[in-house]
Amino acid sequence: MSGGHRPDEIEVKLPAADLGANRRRLEDRGASLLRGRHGESNDLYDDAGGKLSASGCALRLRRVDAECWLTFKGPARFAQGIKTREERETSVGNAEEAEAILHRIGLARRFRYEKRREEWRLLDCTIALDETPVGDFVEVEGDPAAIPKVVAALELDFASAIPYSYARLYALKRKENPALPEDMVFAGP
Repeated sequence: MSGGHRPDEIEVKLPAADLGANRRRLEDRGASLLRGRHGESNDLYDDAGGKLSASGCALRLRRVDAECWLTFKGPARFAQGIKTREERETSVGNAEEAEAILHRIGLARRFRYEKRREEWRLLDCTIALDETPVGDFVEVEGDPAAIPKVVAALELDFASAIPYSYARLYALKRKENPALPEDMVFAGP
């Protein structure tokens, strides 16, 4: 990717009992707010046989207001509780045309997930405070040496890290509760 961005996502995802407390800790430690609370809609695409998913990869079209990004994620690797995977992302000027292109090459939306996200910066890491239909989470992404320091600064338990994507996490929740809708979306308007 341009701008010196490395093409790897390096992160840890942790359940959060109180996002307000995490926000206050970020403020107390001098973190910078990168983007205030906003809604995201994420569509995962795959072929009819689920080839991407079966290989541990993902192709995502993300919408935030009028902005849109297309992201490829490679298979995840884990070391010392931190997930690393190839991530290639580019902005898309027209989400509807991007969808049409994906359909024309044989891909279809297989899963949609929504979240409300707030993003902060601390110690060479981006911290996301995520509200989802299945709970609240903190994601810490950045320098592998800084991630445990940020987790400690937020007084979170590194041992509670979740190795799953939101799609996989939701699939597990649906096994426990088959009455959940197919997509991980907020109820109501």
